[in-house]
Amino acid sequence: MALGTIALSIALLGLALASFGLTLALAGGSWFYVALGLGVLASGVELVRRRQNGLRIYALVLAAAFVWTLGEVGFDKWQWIPRGALILLVGFVLCLPFVVRRLRDAPERPWKLSLRNGPLVLRAVVLLIAALSAAAWFVDPVETRGRLPKVAEAGPAAVDPSGVPFPADDWVAYGGTNLGQRYSALADITPGTVRGLTVAWEHHTGDLRGDSRTDSKEFTFEATPIKVNGLLYLCTPHNIVEALEPETGKRVWAFDPQMARDSQYQHQTCRGVSYNDSAAYAPPAETDPAAAGAIAAAVAECPRRIIAASVDARLYALNAETGALCRTFGANGFVDLKAQMPNLRRASYQQTSAPLVTRNLIVLGSAIADNYYADNPSGVIRAFDVRTGAIVWKFDAGKPDETAPLEPGALYEPNSAVAWTQFSADEALGLVYVPFGNRAPDQVGVSRSKADEALVDALAALDLETGRLTWAFRTTHHDLWDRDNPSQPVLLTLPQGDGTVPAILIPTKVGNVWVLDRRTGAPIRPVSEVSVSTRTDIPGEAPSPVQPMSSLSFAPAALTEADMWGVTPFDQIQCRLAFRSNRYDGNPFTPPQASEGAIIWPGNIGVFNWGSVAVDPVHHWMIATPQYLPYLYRLLPRPANEPDRRLIATDPDSTPGNENLGGPYAVSIAHMRSALGVPCNAPPWGVRVGVNLADGTTAWKHRNGTVAGQKIGGVAVPIPFEMGILAHGGTLTTAGGVAFTAATLDDRIRGYDMQTGEVLWTRTLPAGGQATPMTYRGKDGRQYVVIAAGGHGSLGTTPGDSVIAFRLD
Repeated sequence: MALGTIALSIALLGLALASFGLTLALAGGSWFYVALGLGVLASGVELVRRRQNGLRIYALVLAAAFVWTLGEVGFDKWQWIPRGALILLVGFVLCLPFVVRRLRDAPERPWKLSLRNGPLVLRAVVLLIAALSAAAWFVDPVETRGRLPKVAEAGPAAVDPSGVPFPADDWVAYGGTNLGQRYSALADITPGTVRGLTVAWEHHTGDLRGDSRTDSKEFTFEATPIKVNGLLYLCTPHNIVEALEPETGKRVWAFDPQMARDSQYQHQTCRGVSYNDSAAYAPPAETDPAAAGAIAAAVAECPRRIIAASVDARLYALNAETGALCRTFGANGFVDLKAQMPNLRRASYQQTSAPLVTRNLIVLGSAIADNYYADNPSGVIRAFDVRTGAIVWKFDAGKPDETAPLEPGALYEPNSAVAWTQFSADEALGLVYVPFGNRAPDQVGVSRSKADEALVDALAALDLETGRLTWAFRTTHHDLWDRDNPSQPVLLTLPQGDGTVPAILIPTKVGNVWVLDRRTGAPIRPVSEVSVSTRTDIPGEAPSPVQPMSSLSFAPAALTEADMWGVTPFDQIQCRLAFRSNRYDGNPFTPPQASEGAIIWPGNIGVFNWGSVAVDPVHHWMIATPQYLPYLYRLLPRPANEPDRRLIATDPDSTPGNENLGGPYAVSIAHMRSALGVPCNAPPWGVRVGVNLADGTTAWKHRNGTVAGQKIGGVAVPIPFEMGILAHGGTLTTAGGVAFTAATLDDRIRGYDMQTGEVLWTRTLPAGGQATPMTYRGKDGRQYVVIAAGGHGSLGTTPGDSVIAFRLD
């Protein structure tokens, strides 16, 4: 390439940087890119004249940019990229001999020490920055390296202090047990042996996404299998239940409920099934004879049963041995969960989480489409008899004091707060724990009464026998951000003073991990109320002036312009401009506006989501994968006389996502990304952490996952840079000291040391592993680790239909 072409390109680069930088500066942002662009432009002009002064100017520009970068972001190599990678590459080209030889005043002695020796000055600056960049690979200001302490007196405990046996040979519920710990007492796989894990078997369910006219875009395989009754049970996105041989993955039976397909389902997934063994049932003496007879007939038909719920809102029971419908359950094997439900509209009422089976009850909530409609079906929580399907009690946040089943012809309370995620239970205390979310519309609270707000974003403890509210703990005040409680509560016993306390953890989208006494809801770890912004342009809106924050929190630090990221200076300037052009009040609770966009940080995917956290209940550790992405919200006013007018998508057959039809506002929700498709916030976008719950301290933190396969401007990244990526799914912990996670967007499963967080083992999966691993012991005496790998539709991971088991070779 001719020097003239290179020089002209550099001049144009400088002109572009100065122009883009001026736009940012005039919006109140940094002026540095203006100065940088002018410096590059001046260098290019001098090089067009073929004068070595152009190299001296470029060296000064490089040095200034590097000093400015250190001042803004310190020694974080990933934040150096948008500020310096492009101009450093240009500097490297200018150092090459073929450029220097074409200068009119090229020095006769190119290595002579002199500040007038342009080539030497530039080469020295480039070499210095390159050396510091290399050194930066061994420094990471994001990471914390430490070690979780073991409890000295802890032995190989087999039973939780609450009396529940830890999972070992079996994995009997979605979270291992109804305590939701995601912990196994198996210890064959240790930090010393985990590298010997190899694929034991791979099973293909055959259930893949079909035509876009019949299947949702968010078609996801998020199932966690259970292992009980000598079989492995799981469900697919179309709610097909399968039973597999745990040692071989061979299908024993399958049942297809013929789910009604619809492309408008907001979430087309099935996270798990549940199990009940009634084989030894003996009715109490006071049981009504007719009821006792019905139960006896149900038990005789299906002494052991699998309980499942479908996306199209049916609850059904299967014979665990054969997969046949239990015809004595409900009406010919099914309970219609939409019966007596108000405000039913197309694809608005769904089931996605595994029903909770505890004592003789099935307890479940529902997944109601966010922001489709302003007036939704009821968020009622219902308990059914696990053998007959008869409703036993209900709990409706709209009428919390009325827990008896509805009379025929009556309807549940419309638009009451909903609980869509997995529930937990403590049978010894007789309580079921329900994490409630918001009521529609999520981002506008003008129509909510004080009574409505009482259980919005609350963790509620309900009496197992009656459904009565025992206590509730609010995690957000007047939610305007979709800050629902998305995670299964985790129950364990923690040290307190000279004794112990039965605790419950509830991770939230904000990043708080609430640590409460599960008997009363009283905080164990301190809670504070922090002042937040309340300015709004929505008539009648009254944002709360304070919000609760936990002392155990992974809420991110406030965003600044310096936190904006990109691959080049240009898309970083774009993200800086977006930061300056949208409202952000420096906390997670900036109220959405109609007149301007609002930066919601963290966004509504949350720091924590349905994957929850995992614990080691013996040593009192918590292992988690917080994630960090900002979103842009804007409320779109709808004409008062056009309640069903679409403001986002005009096609009446398209998904009514974010339209809030029937309400005064639609809501625009978008990832805050650059034109190249990368998040505007600097990495890491996901980390893994190890917390000592005994004192609430974080012992270690590491970037979690690589960017391999992620697209920049439509081109997949080929190199697995460990920058820390989103992890949408859960974690497994084991008594062997190894945790497993497969939820990162790079289609890999990892095993890491629970004490230090260091990765010990990793394997590439055939599809995205946006699920939670589980483990068990087979009849062959060996420990297996199993993950569903089928990808996630809206996150764009590789689709598939695999269930993969690993065991020690």
